[in-house]
Amino acid sequence: MKRLRWSPHALDNLTDREIDRAEVNKTLENPEFEVAGQPPRRLLMRRYFDQVLQQEMLLRIVVEDAATERVVITIYKTSQIDKYLKGLEP
Repeated sequence: MKRLRWSPHALDNLTDREIDRAEVNKTLENPEFEVAGQPPRRLLMRRYFDQVLQQEMLLRIVVEDAATERVVITIYKTSQIDKYLKGLEP
């Protein structure tokens, strides 16, 4: 497996957006959906139950893959699940 590196922005998002790092790790290891972004970026997504908000959310992680590492660029969660999953199948 490639080495994982976090951008400072992604690390800030964990705190600022109250995102559980365990949920991020689950998504990185086993995304429910993976779509192409602006090359070389990919978007990994997974639905989960957010304990802080007490509702189902969609976690979206933008990553950039290189030969030796995967860089986590940004992370955010949204309640607009249908909007982002429209037309996608796991």
